[in-house]
Amino acid sequence: MHFPEEIHIRDIAGKKVGIKIYGQKSLEDQLAVITHYLHHHSAPEGEIYKKDAITEIRSLLQTTYPQNEEIWKVAEDPLQYKLFSEIQNIPFPAPVNPGFTFIDLFAGMGGFRIAMQEQGGCCVFSSEWNKYAQQTYLTNFGEMPFGDITKEETKKYIPDNFDILCAGFPCQPFSIAGVSKKNSLGRATGFLDKTQGTLFFDVAEIIRRKRPKAFFLENVKNLMSHDKGKTFEIIAGTLRELDYTIYYRIMDGKNCVPQHRERILIVGFDNRRFQGNENFSFPEFPETQYAIKDILQQNVPDKYTLSDKLWNYLKNYAEKHKSKGNGFGYGLVDLNGISRTLSARYYKDGAEILIPQSGDRNPRRLTPRECARLMGYSDEYIINAVSEVQAYRQCGNSVVVPLITAVARKLVDSLHNI
Repeated sequence: MHFPEEIHIRDIAGKKVGIKIYGQKSLEDQLAVITHYLHHHSAPEGEIYKKDAITEIRSLLQTTYPQNEEIWKVAEDPLQYKLFSEIQNIPFPAPVNPGFTFIDLFAGMGGFRIAMQEQGGCCVFSSEWNKYAQQTYLTNFGEMPFGDITKEETKKYIPDNFDILCAGFPCQPFSIAGVSKKNSLGRATGFLDKTQGTLFFDVAEIIRRKRPKAFFLENVKNLMSHDKGKTFEIIAGTLRELDYTIYYRIMDGKNCVPQHRERILIVGFDNRRFQGNENFSFPEFPETQYAIKDILQQNVPDKYTLSDKLWNYLKNYAEKHKSKGNGFGYGLVDLNGISRTLSARYYKDGAEILIPQSGDRNPRRLTPRECARLMGYSDEYIINAVSEVQAYRQCGNSVVVPLITAVARKLVDSLHNI
């Protein structure tokens, strides 16, 4: 017996919509196949999803309407029959007449997708293993990302002939905080980490198999210095062995948002196509001073204000480390300046970015909407499809959207001008 499962998405007006799915596959896998097919059923890329998607839709309809003889006809063109129409009512639809195609790996909350769609790109495959990030992605783009990209069952759905591969591959094995934590737990870091450090090689394998015209990768700044530079040597060497010209630069999100957030961005072009004639360069930014006050909401609920207990703890903790000559402590921001780097642990106490309040009120943490703004997401973006804890985590793991957008513009211009 197959028991129904249900997932909720929000439409553009914020209304909850429930979808029930039946069948052999997990809810996420079913929705991934179905939504990818529905978005691309009239395009060549849709063929890779068609058979499995129709099978899943037919299974759903047979369970709900067992006596209906029109099931197969409906399953082949469900949108015509108003089935799954809610996935079209989303904040960030694909361009009507796309100029190129891309895939979105380790998609998170979709920062790369927004950037590429703004340049006229159509996403033909997305992957994200975290179920809460999948929920947020589905709500905003009408597409459930496929799960574990290390599995052949997932990779088999990646279409051929897409133009650009995008991936903010997991950074924990390379980040300063991640390395410190794993060392304290006696765990390996970098490529010795069997659960995350080798995920880069899954990206490289997809590049080798599919040979996109270009790729766009993002990771933490510490990737450059990890293991005395050996980690990055392996990454750069691997990409060059695949016969791609690569460009890389450490760039700071403060050029686009009021947040100090340094990341390494890596762009590559297929040498077999372009012979190094792509004429790419990273964007330069004017000297602009952003201010944290510009992303703050008005009339923020009291629940975001730190309790006396937590505020006293943070002050005492900072004082203790200051006396030892350490720099650990909370970050009380200058409202006319920029913040520290937002982390995925921000939900715990908000210590790295605290907003001062007037009078004798304790400082407060940012709201999830303010965190989304700090990462460059517009207010059209639906951030409350998941719990606040998950929303904070997703923002802390996200890319800075306007920075990625600026680099994407240069990348796409290079492809169009070759």
